[in-house]
Amino acid sequence: MSDTGVQHLQDLAPSRSQKLRERVLPFVIMAVVLVIIPMMGPSRTIYSLLNQIGIYIVFALSYNMLLGKGGLLSFGHAVYFGLGGYAALHAMRAIEAADSGFWATYPVFFLPIVGFAGGALAGAIIGWPSCRRAGTPFAMISLGVAELVAAAGFMFGSIFGGEMGISGDRMNGPALFGLSLGPIHEVYWFIAFWTLVGAVAMFAFTRTPLGKMSEATRDNPERVQFVGYDPQRVRYLVFIFAGAFAGLAGGMSAVNYEIFTPEALSVVPSGMVLIMAYLGGVRYFWGPVLGAVVITYMVSNLSDYSEAWLFYLGLMFVAIVMFAPSGLSGIVVTTIQGVRRNGLPYIARWLSYAAGIAILLVGIIVIVEAGVRQTSGYGEVFEPFSLHLSLSNPLTYALTFGPVAVGVAILRWVSKKEDL
Repeated sequence: MSDTGVQHLQDLAPSRSQKLRERVLPFVIMAVVLVIIPMMGPSRTIYSLLNQIGIYIVFALSYNMLLGKGGLLSFGHAVYFGLGGYAALHAMRAIEAADSGFWATYPVFFLPIVGFAGGALAGAIIGWPSCRRAGTPFAMISLGVAELVAAAGFMFGSIFGGEMGISGDRMNGPALFGLSLGPIHEVYWFIAFWTLVGAVAMFAFTRTPLGKMSEATRDNPERVQFVGYDPQRVRYLVFIFAGAFAGLAGGMSAVNYEIFTPEALSVVPSGMVLIMAYLGGVRYFWGPVLGAVVITYMVSNLSDYSEAWLFYLGLMFVAIVMFAPSGLSGIVVTTIQGVRRNGLPYIARWLSYAAGIAILLVGIIVIVEAGVRQTSGYGEVFEPFSLHLSLSNPLTYALTFGPVAVGVAILRWVSKKEDL
């Protein structure tokens, strides 16, 4: 190769400072944020929300190992989350019952490792037949497995506890780092530690040859086979690791909630983690993190303000799939790049889009809230800013179709103005 070609390759290779900025700095910032949060004196409710977010961050990242990196659409990823959680909870009960031996000396703080092993074992068993197919057949197999395991959860009461599930007490065994794991602020440190460990480990996995080969298998399995690798084996190994990290999240959940029921194995949490990953953006490693934060916050808080919160969640998911397939993280990255390239014109374009979307949402919210409140059985009326917006009031429809029309007009106008 000529000196010019070598120099060109060196220019394309990321510098050490760029590697540090892209690979190390985000985790340093994450660790600093996790340490600073308790100094702000959050309430018990905030601690509870943060613990949920930490669990779902690990869960969503593990799902993205399948969908984003491996191109495998799964409708049953909660199976590995649930089985890992059940394994950790059974270990918690063993610690509680042990007077001597291995379990008497095993700290509850390390129960996510048991969940990791349980998820990996489940992934190894279920993945052996599942990964023989890809694409739509794989998705259908995952859906069938999810229903099968969820049904088994209600049938085998000695393992899964039936409808009541199984419970344990996390305040047993030797304390580690001075944490009894009784108060919720101590559980926060437990969740923060394993969230950071899980995120770092999964990012490291993406840098391994197997992680790179997973992306290659996603994009072109025929070429992977041509260069001497077995795409089925690559998918199978990635499947095991994805199940293991989902089990890690299940172990974190077992310690946080001290109970697991067969509902954790069902299609509902599998669908929720799919939404988290895709909403955040499966193309980017940090996308599922953003999706987990947004969805967990919506589920925990938006339900306090509206009975239609699930409708808004579905509407947002459909909008992302149709108009922003790179997810929220893609929107953030595109916006930053656009501002760097074009400056104020791009900011003006972005603000115009935001204004159009906000006006459009006003109309949608008015008709949804008016309809839900009046037809929910209680006969309530939507009364924002002292306005009586019933379904029989013409003002309700004026405040619905007017903003919708204006919002759509703004969005169409901005999309045609390339110079903005």
